[in-house]
Amino acid sequence: MINLEKNEISKIEQLQHPVRNWLQPLVLLAPSGIWLLLLLVLPTLIIFELSLVADIRPGDLVNPNGFKNYIRIFDSLYVQVIGRSLFFAFGTTIICLILGFPVAYWIAQIAPQRWRNLLLLGFVLPLWTSSLLRSYAWITILRPTGLLNSLFSNLGLPTWELVNNSQAVLIGMSYSLLPYMVLILYASLEKLDKRLLEAAADLGANPVETFYQITVPQILPGIAAASMLVFITGLGDFVDPELLGGASSMTAARLIYNQFLGATQNWGFGSALSMMLILLVSIAIALLIKFGEAAPKR
Repeated sequence: MINLEKNEISKIEQLQHPVRNWLQPLVLLAPSGIWLLLLLVLPTLIIFELSLVADIRPGDLVNPNGFKNYIRIFDSLYVQVIGRSLFFAFGTTIICLILGFPVAYWIAQIAPQRWRNLLLLGFVLPLWTSSLLRSYAWITILRPTGLLNSLFSNLGLPTWELVNNSQAVLIGMSYSLLPYMVLILYASLEKLDKRLLEAAADLGANPVETFYQITVPQILPGIAAASMLVFITGLGDFVDPELLGGASSMTAARLIYNQFLGATQNWGFGSALSMMLILLVSIAIALLIKFGEAAPKR
């Protein structure tokens, strides 16, 4: 009875102070809200305004006059560049999923409990170094006179040309983004309901059927979240394509860089490309929100 009376008194006080109830969450959200407004919303609006100005350069008057920059994106040359960016992002996601899932499963379900934190730390350690240093390390390994080709030569095997091509970009991006895939998949696999696996085995299901009908549905939100994170990060990667891909591996991120800081200095077209990337990332996030939090089928 006393608790009920206290609850009723609390509700009455809340009704008597509607302004305070409105200000409390506003005060809590104000720091992050101001931060997002100044560093995300306003810059995005400025980029959108610049994207509506054709052939604008530093110091020119900003006078939005149409969607010529967006129409220019659909030129075959730039469509090819955007398609290559999507290829690298999608290819990296598939490679990371294929390589990361067995590792995450082994750490979460098979490895001894006392070693799991240490194994996870081993995957986090590469993230402590600069992406630039990691890319240069791969150049040292993959170049014609590098570690890998030297090993092939000593074994009497033919050497490979692995730098300045798409294969090198995929290798570098997969190495950089694999830890994200493993960590997110581990978080999902650690919560795997083993009772369902035991029930499936008792009912005569083979390991393949158990994997596709029991394991995958349970961790599908984790797979979606990890894949989207790797895809979004890979879509905007600049360092790996620049250092490992060479001139033949032009991506949207490198093209945007050239428009702002290169010889062309076309800020309007660079802004339009930026907005296109923002749109693609927004679609990916919307898909993640829609499918990544779906309840697993049991």
